[in-house]
Formats: sequence, structure tokens, C-alpha cells
Amino acid sequence: MNRFTIPRDIYFGEDALETLESLDGKKAVLVIGGGSVKENGNLDKIQSHLAKANIETKVIEGITEEPSTQLIQDHLGTLNEFEPDWIIGIGGGSPMDAAKAMWIFYERPNLSFEDAMQPFNLPGLRTKAKFIGIPTTSGTASEISNLSVITDSETGVKHPLADFELTPDLAVIDPVMVESMPQKVIAYSGMDAVTHSIEAYVAKPRTTFTDSLAIEALETLDEHLLSSYKGNQESREKVHYAQAMAGMAFANAVLGNVHSMAHKSGPTFEVPHGCANGIYLTYVMQFNRSVVGDRFAKMAKRLELKGDTQEQLVDSLIEWVRELNHEMGVPNTLKEFGVSEDLFKKHVDQMAKNAMDDPCTGTNPRETSEEEMKELFEAAYYGKEVTF
Repeated sequence: MNRFTIPRDIYFGEDALETLESLDGKKAVLVIGGGSVKENGNLDKIQSHLAKANIETKVIEGITEEPSTQLIQDHLGTLNEFEPDWIIGIGGGSPMDAAKAMWIFYERPNLSFEDAMQPFNLPGLRTKAKFIGIPTTSGTASEISNLSVITDSETGVKHPLADFELTPDLAVIDPVMVESMPQKVIAYSGMDAVTHSIEAYVAKPRTTFTDSLAIEALETLDEHLLSSYKGNQESREKVHYAQAMAGMAFANAVLGNVHSMAHKSGPTFEVPHGCANGIYLTYVMQFNRSVVGDRFAKMAKRLELKGDTQEQLVDSLIEWVRELNHEMGVPNTLKEFGVSEDLFKKHVDQMAKNAMDDPCTGTNPRETSEEEMKELFEAAYYGKEVTF
């Protein structure tokens, strides 16, 4: 038996934020990142809509880096004192992931982080509050997904908390929120969405439902991501919807080794998540092609890439990813990103070991040994072709 779970309601398009005026509640905590959502006036818009619903708000701000267990603990007192019945994550993946984790421990104060880490084993939420995601970037799909990625402050290791309980109650996908995205954010978040589409399409738990969303999202990204990067606002809106579709796919089909590697190396090397995905994607595709080459070929055909044989089509899809990285200034190797060889060698063994414990490794289409995971990291550092 399969399951497909997405938010109860998804509002998208121009003026989608107005749906906040119909919320039933008394208090909402708004979790945001840096100052951009304040500076561009979007935070004021959100608070104004909530005020029309007679909802009092309190803002938790400054979630500018990938959230940690210590950060969550630092802000829990605010939630416990304010007692919101809505928690609203506004931003890219970091603010929304932080908001979801705060939600978990606000609802379940006696739950340990170790217990929360167990995949699909969370106790019921929504005894105190419901959750809304409002994205300000186009890639993480945290407003759609059942994931919250948190770094253990003691070990520095990033862990995905995964459970259908974490699926937001409401997603508000308004293109006004991404009109002023910086180019680097467009590139990194865009490669996150591309990776979600490709990994979900080949992941072990994929279904007919997830396939249709993943491949449609990828086609839309092919048509509009570069145009969005270059400033076209119509394309930016299309990408904003495509990343949510990719989110619906991966939230149910899960992901693979690209995300396992990004989760375990991002904090170590200070590589932004979407950038790390862009770096690792082609190497993992080469590794997986022996078992899902037919799936990669289908994607290549959908994008109308060159190739008469399966091998040629897979090569074209891998080259398409490389060229997309190049066009948007995303490095194709860790070395190109700026990671020193000494630092890489110091951490590669532990990263490979940690990546084996990541839930995404279990849904990668090809079984992976720890030695192979290390070789994937090495290929991605030096830019080697993956032939093992």
C-alpha cells in the first residue's frame, strides 16, 4: 500500500497571501530569516492580512543559517510564553525547517531530539497549533514537505526529521514573495528543485502520482529556470510553482544519495544546501545509471535532449545538469567551490559514514556501500567520472 500526503490546502498565484485573512485563530508566531522579508514589505503584508483575521502576531527572526538544536531550544521559550495556535514559517528552507522543529518541541516538550530523528515515528502534533509555510525562495519546498533538516549542535551533523505529521496544514505560494530574489539564491534554490525532481523520479518509493509531478516539474524548470535567473518575472512565477510540484513528489517518493551527501557535508564545508545538491547531482546520476538508466532516459526525452540510445540520452541529461550549473555560476566540484584538499581529506571518511545513516540513502535506487559513498565524495571533489 502506498501513501500520498500534501498540505490540506495550497493557495498559489497573485494575491494568495489574502487567504490569511480567513484563518481561524488568536495568535501566530512568524519565523523569518534575515531582513529582506521586512525590507521589501512582505512581512507587513502578512501581518496586515493576519490582523484582518484578528490574529495577534509575534516574530522570531534572524534564522539566517541552517538551524541547529541549540537554536530551536533558544526560541522555544517564546512559543511556550506566547502560546500560538498557528506557527508560520516564512522564508527559504532554514526558517521553515526551524519553524517545523520548534513546532515539534512546542507540541511535545518531553520528546528528545534522538526520538524525533527516527523516521516516520513522531507522535501526533496539532494539539496546540497548526502550521503554515510561505516560501520566499523557489527550491526547498518546505511549505509542502514532511521534512525538517536540523543540525545537531554537539556533533555538527545535519539530520532530516521526517514524518507525515510535519506536512504543513496550509501552503501559501505567492509569486510576490520571490520577485526580489538575488541571483545566487535563484541558482542554488533552483538546483535544489532540479535535484528534487530527478531524485524523486528514480527513488525506490516512487509512484505514479510522484512520477507525474516530478517530471512535469523538471520540464517547467528546463523551460523557465535560466530565464528566471536572468530576471524574467513570469518565469520566476513558473519556477515558484514547479519547485512546489517537485516538493510534492519528493515528500512522498523521498530522495537519494545527493541529499544524503549534501546533508552530511554542507555544515562541514559551509556549502549552501542547494549548491551542494548542484555539485553532487551528476556524480550520483552516474552512479545510479546502471539501475535506473531507463528512468533518466525518459526524463531526457521529456526535455527533448539529444540521443538515439538509452546511454546517449542519459549522457545528455547529465550534461544538461552540468551546463545548467555552469550557466548559473554553480560549481561542479567541491574543489571549485573552494574546499581545500586538506580539509576534504580530513573529513571525507566521517562524512561517508554519516551519509550511510541518512534516511535518503535507504531510498536511493542503487544500494550503496560506505566505500562507494566515499568514492562519490572523492569524485565530486576532484571532478572524476563515476565508473564504479
